[in-house]
Amino acid sequence: MSPIPSPSSGPAASADAAASPLPPAPVIRLLLCDDHAVVRAGLRALLASTDGIEVVGEAGSGEEALAMAARLRPDVVLMDLQLGEGMDGVTATRRLVSGDQPAPRVLVLTMFDTDADITRAIEAGATGYLLKAERPEELFAAIRNAASGRTALSAPVADRVLARMRSPRPALSERERDILRQLARGLGNREIARALFISEATVKTHLGRIYGKLGVETRAGAVAVATERRLLP
Repeated sequence: MSPIPSPSSGPAASADAAASPLPPAPVIRLLLCDDHAVVRAGLRALLASTDGIEVVGEAGSGEEALAMAARLRPDVVLMDLQLGEGMDGVTATRRLVSGDQPAPRVLVLTMFDTDADITRAIEAGATGYLLKAERPEELFAAIRNAASGRTALSAPVADRVLARMRSPRPALSERERDILRQLARGLGNREIARALFISEATVKTHLGRIYGKLGVETRAGAVAVATERRLLP
């Protein structure tokens, strides 16, 4: 007598196994960091409209984001750059990604798209850089990309990054390079003047030229762009 096939064997069972649904993707744990409570509330409401993303906490400062990330262990931190008084978003990003492993991914969400801001955030370790003018679908996709370790950039930001990569390195004079090196050390105008045996007025003149060549407006921006373009030793 032929054996009776068991219910768990045969073509029908194979078809049932093939048709079984895949396990759901893990929910992305997200921490919001923005110093405006209204913005955080709007983001929380917006993110509640999509599946697979859970807001596990809200921080109003960089210091609060660090403390909450250590406690909540989010997968992604949605980080504003300007956070009022105290630690800014770039410093908070650097601290978050260099902390105890596994470190969260940091996705910058900001209104600012200057070369200096983009460079500083990426240098600090941000996985992505998104502008607040983006459509909700773009935000959702960027969060999912960041959680997977993929770079997420707003189209205008990506255009600026590519333009910088394609543009020739700015021609800085040897004196301007000297001043940049002193800037990178954190020296002020008076200290730079003393170190290089020039006047403070001369330092200010050279700084104006450096800012213009690098397309920045601040000392920190000049150092960030110079570092990113390998203009410093």
